[in-house]
Amino acid sequence: MLKVIRKYILISLLTAALAIPLAAASNKWEPLKTERTDAKTVVKETELEIKTASSTIIVTSNHSVQIKIFTILGRLVSSETLPAGTSQLSLPSHGVYLVKIGNLTCKVAI
Repeated sequence: MLKVIRKYILISLLTAALAIPLAAASNKWEPLKTERTDAKTVVKETELEIKTASSTIIVTSNHSVQIKIFTILGRLVSSETLPAGTSQLSLPSHGVYLVKIGNLTCKVAI
């Protein structure tokens, strides 16, 4: 029984430690005023475009959208309503993220 409790405490501490870098980063969406030449298109639809650049996710939309960004392990990184136009989110670490906007879900690697 004691081994199970120790294992549970260790897993809890590791999970909390892994969450600190994501929580400590200022995951704020910012308006993007000039086009980035290093951005690569991931998804392009009539009213929505998702691009990636160095440690950044860029979203362009004709109307305001609710967006959620998750790590590949399912941890929520950002949940915002973006205004119409182009916005960018700088992420603290490289990796694979899931982007969910309305019914659209896509995987991006940065």
